[in-house]
Amino acid sequence: SPPPLPPRSRNMISAVPVAHAHACHTLTIASQHARACLGRLRATTRGSCASSAHFIAGHHRRESKTFITRAAGESDDGKQKKQGKGKSQNQKKGGAPAITSSPEEVKALRIGKLDALGALGQRGFDYRFDRTKYTEELQREHVDLENGVELEGSHEAICGRVMAKRSFGKLAFLTVTDERGSVQLFCDKNRLDETSPGTFNMISDLIDVGDIIGVKGSVKRSEKGELSIVPTSVQMLTKALLPLPDKWHGLTDVEKRYRQRYVDLIVSPDVRNTFKARSNIISTIRRMLDDKDFLEMETPVLHDQAGGADAKPFNTFHNALGMQLTLRIATELHLKRLVVGGFERVYELGRVFRNEGLSTRHNPEFTSVEVYQAYADVTDMLELTEEMICQCAMKACGTLTIPYGDLTIDLSQRPWRRAPMNDLVKEATGVDVMAFGDDLEGAKAAAIPALKAHSKKAGEGIKGVKAAQSVGYVLNEMFEATCESGLIQPTFVLDHPVEISPLAKPHRSKPGVTERFELFVVGRELANSFSELTDPIDQRQRLEKQIVSHAKTLEAQREAAAAIGKDELKELEDESYEVAMDEDFVTALEYGMPPTAGMGLGVDRLVMLLTNSPSIRDVIAFPLLKKQE
Repeated sequence: SPPPLPPRSRNMISAVPVAHAHACHTLTIASQHARACLGRLRATTRGSCASSAHFIAGHHRRESKTFITRAAGESDDGKQKKQGKGKSQNQKKGGAPAITSSPEEVKALRIGKLDALGALGQRGFDYRFDRTKYTEELQREHVDLENGVELEGSHEAICGRVMAKRSFGKLAFLTVTDERGSVQLFCDKNRLDETSPGTFNMISDLIDVGDIIGVKGSVKRSEKGELSIVPTSVQMLTKALLPLPDKWHGLTDVEKRYRQRYVDLIVSPDVRNTFKARSNIISTIRRMLDDKDFLEMETPVLHDQAGGADAKPFNTFHNALGMQLTLRIATELHLKRLVVGGFERVYELGRVFRNEGLSTRHNPEFTSVEVYQAYADVTDMLELTEEMICQCAMKACGTLTIPYGDLTIDLSQRPWRRAPMNDLVKEATGVDVMAFGDDLEGAKAAAIPALKAHSKKAGEGIKGVKAAQSVGYVLNEMFEATCESGLIQPTFVLDHPVEISPLAKPHRSKPGVTERFELFVVGRELANSFSELTDPIDQRQRLEKQIVSHAKTLEAQREAAAAIGKDELKELEDESYEVAMDEDFVTALEYGMPPTAGMGLGVDRLVMLLTNSPSIRDVIAFPLLKKQE
């Protein structure tokens, strides 16, 4: 009888979660053959190691032919391909059914190969490998190497994941990909048998697409012009137990791409490039601000009350302190405290959390950068924002002309367009909202027919206009309904109403508005800035008004929901949140904050723009998704 498996192999095989009886049968067969191979190897008293290795590899090659024939009608991501007319694609020519394999069966067979690798002196999961160069560097160094020429005496060591494999008798070709590029392996059986007996059979039978290997050898340009490594030795570094998605179709299920981002990154170079660009954008922001003598600060993620924005927070509880806490919805108020304390230029680049809806533009956790500069005003932030985005564009794209979907965004025409909110609404609807002063009913009477006449989509803003509690709110509702989505090229929208800007200084020459801007590109907000309100008396009054306004709005919503039914009321209560006075922040202002300008920019949306990504989930490595049952 064959000897028992080593403890490692026995434990791994017993731990496989096989879903089907057929998979169990496959695993048993793979295990039996691995035992038989090991038994015969131990029983062999004559013959070279090469012949023993050849026997094991050949035995696994036969197993591969029997059990790893992929279903013609099914790709690795589980999606059924369209069937042609006539015979089923799950049938061989002549009507015989094709042998199929599920991921569980492939996993079982690959686990079985670990023992054969061990018999050849290979670890299935090795410790390290010392490369001489990345593949990108190899490609660059040997760009002038002629076809069919091999550099004699060259010795290189590369490592990476096997992404393609083709065998032709005594030749095999593998594509190995690392973080920076890829290179071909030109595997010649006769040459490998001289330098590393049994290695060619290992390549043919025990190395699968998805495995991570290390290779040493010489550099050659193939007859067809492919830069290659001619191996003298091959080392298994990590045996992949699950198959990668189909080469030609990739990971086609969008939600699965987000859930298994690691697989998405393996098979999709464009996805990897997106996250490389994200990293470059973030480092560019930091480098630019550091060069301008801004200090990067860290402020608390856990707050005893939400502040700095009007948004629903995530709530949590601190057991030791017995305190209800929230995750921060902005970094603003603590950064301003630092300005009060004497730091004149500060910023924070970090995660912010808002317990609100999901969309292509919104994720519950997102990255922002907030910048505060003492002795400056909003005009300084206009220049800073333009410079920051242009530097990021040059780093990520190499140009200031950016493709986005079917659009072309031109960042080079500086200064970018700057227009007051009221002027944009007047241009779109003909209504000069701010001319109504405090006449709320007059403003509503003019706004409602203008929205109806503008477009069906703009008419959706009528509900918000009817509920508006001041002329400033009417202006904001009209802007969102008629102007926002049409701001494709970069546009700074200036002079927001006081009512919707509780932390901004009143405009020094225009009544009813503040010194504030929002930057819009491709119809979405990208940045928000203002001359910071430093008057503690005015600040307290503004926050008190915001609290009253929020309470009135919530009460009206409750009445409307109650009229519909209990379910509607419960849904509203689940979504509602309180707005409270941050007494400590007002106290900080009472100690005196110098004139200050601040700016906040959504990093995820900037990455979307500069990588031509339609959804925020495409630029967040691991976006929050609903748990699968």
